[in-house]
Amino acid sequence: MTFEQLALKPELLKALRKENYSQPTPIQEQAIPVVLAGRDLFGCAQTGTGKTAAFSLPILQLLSERPPAGKGKRPIRSLILTPTRELALQILDNVKAYGQFLSLRSLAIVGGVSQKPQEEALERGTDILIATPGRLMDLMNQKLVDLTSVEILVLDEADRMLDMGFIHDVKRIIAKLPARKQTLFFSATMPPEISKLVQSLLTNPAKVEVTPAATTVERIEQSVYLVDKPNKMGLLIHLMKDPSIVSAIVFTRTKHGADRVARGLNRANVPAQAIHGDKSQNARQNALNQFKNGTVRVLVATDIAARGIDIEELSHVINYNLPNVPETYVHRIGRTGRAGQSGVAISFCETEELPYLKDIEKTIKKTIPVVQDHPYPMVLA
Repeated sequence: MTFEQLALKPELLKALRKENYSQPTPIQEQAIPVVLAGRDLFGCAQTGTGKTAAFSLPILQLLSERPPAGKGKRPIRSLILTPTRELALQILDNVKAYGQFLSLRSLAIVGGVSQKPQEEALERGTDILIATPGRLMDLMNQKLVDLTSVEILVLDEADRMLDMGFIHDVKRIIAKLPARKQTLFFSATMPPEISKLVQSLLTNPAKVEVTPAATTVERIEQSVYLVDKPNKMGLLIHLMKDPSIVSAIVFTRTKHGADRVARGLNRANVPAQAIHGDKSQNARQNALNQFKNGTVRVLVATDIAARGIDIEELSHVINYNLPNVPETYVHRIGRTGRAGQSGVAISFCETEELPYLKDIEKTIKKTIPVVQDHPYPMVLA
């Protein structure tokens, strides 16, 4: 299938050609016609499936076809809620790229930066507002945002918003929106709270599911090292001597752990940066830019901070701590092996994490090969 066959406007097709998009991904193929038809949508999709374009392209088309009523500043006609600053800014970049030949305005408002420029931009008016829930609530409480003209609502990474404790803010924001609107809901996993939210928010939605929640990408080479907790740092430094690890995201359970691992790598002359919620927006953006341009070889991240990091070619994902939710493992390793590339996922497993490993293998219906030959084997009691 081609983008032309999805009945997109010439201006959008021109932008896609300019951005070197050749053909739609499965989620784009399924979601775009549904959204253009005005239906509510529930998308079960992981990072890297192309979901930003799946909702942005039809939103741009619909809004450009029905100019706002009345004169004066542009009202907010589409609201995109997303959990992290990185993801909000990434969506804004994409929306601007896809809509570069249309006369629509888009704006991102996020926490961690000065409010003033965002206030001024809101005052000028915008058609599409991309926001993190915390900052949006702040501005709504100050009566600086009017959401009464919203026609299309997008909840992106809904499960992560739940994890981050944003779900009450999200519900308060939705209460301020018009009852009649089109709602597009995306989540990588389906915990019970998300199912409830879907039922309460969506009207007769179309369901689009690409890669079932617990399928790992076949092209990803997975392995696990059984290692005692105190030896994990030594093992990581040992592995980083391998030049085939061109770029890696190392996942830790906590922010403190991310900082500690980054410091240990830098001491061993492996350029690394930690990225998590306690870092300022500028620090996170700088770390990301340095990683993308190759100045930094390793990005050490918590799960929450890693959502919204969009890296085309990532050679390795390393689980310094195994997650206790199997779907999180699937999500993490899906960051390598994207867009048809191959990738490598390495996990460290300490004694306490052995039950997590068992759960992951049960979920992915696959035994992850254990690497026997390494300098820090687990001392079994």
